[in-house]
Amino acid sequence: MTHSKGRFDGKVAMVTGAASGIGRAIAERLHAEGASVLGSDVNVEGLDTLGEALGDRFLARAGDVTVEADVALMVDAAVDHFGGLHHAFNVAGGNRAGYLLDLEAEDWDFTVDLCLKSVFLCIKHQARRMGTGKAGSIVNIASLNAHVPMHAGAAYATAKAGVEMLTKNAALEFAELGIRVNAVLPGLVETPLTRRHFDNPDALAAFVARIPEGRAAQPGEIAAPALFLASDDASYVNGSSLLVDGAWAVSGYPDMRPFRGPVKWNG
Repeated sequence: MTHSKGRFDGKVAMVTGAASGIGRAIAERLHAEGASVLGSDVNVEGLDTLGEALGDRFLARAGDVTVEADVALMVDAAVDHFGGLHHAFNVAGGNRAGYLLDLEAEDWDFTVDLCLKSVFLCIKHQARRMGTGKAGSIVNIASLNAHVPMHAGAAYATAKAGVEMLTKNAALEFAELGIRVNAVLPGLVETPLTRRHFDNPDALAAFVARIPEGRAAQPGEIAAPALFLASDDASYVNGSSLLVDGAWAVSGYPDMRPFRGPVKWNG
């Protein structure tokens, strides 16, 4: 995939969920385009591997994005080490799936905290440090599921819908600081978190049947539009939601019940 050489020269970026998947692809592309990058994740081994690959202009910081103190330390580390913060990409997420009749409250809390609360904490502290420089951009990774529900995915879809609205509200509030906030809504992407779909040929076929492009995306295909939204090429794009789904949203979501089994609750 073609990089825009030098597009982020002299800029400092923070990427959550940087150890794998979309987060790693974003961190790699930012670095290739000249940015200094702080990557955060709970996956220390993955961060170490990324650091070895990128070398100079990369700083790894392990931490939990659902813990405000950890988030504040990550943001401070980027500013202290590299001298500022210009761009942030909030990618960290996950899902504990379950039908509503079966879903445990702790699994709901885990998913909503990781996918939504973390973005709130991140944009709060990122904007505080960006605001001192009167310029910046934040890109939040939501999901196609912000618009399209799925069986056993109520917590995830609800959280991602929240990320989309949080993005719009942040765009409204941060505009006077010179900070733009946008969201990318990916469809199916081949990452470690979606591995089980790719390991099940029938499940993958059910997905692909609903994707007009006829395939899943690779992480780099999400990184590219995310970097566009952060770049000066998108200087008048603010509060937007960019679907990057191979036209999936126009076809609907597959019925995943055959691959998740029946509801366990029986009254």
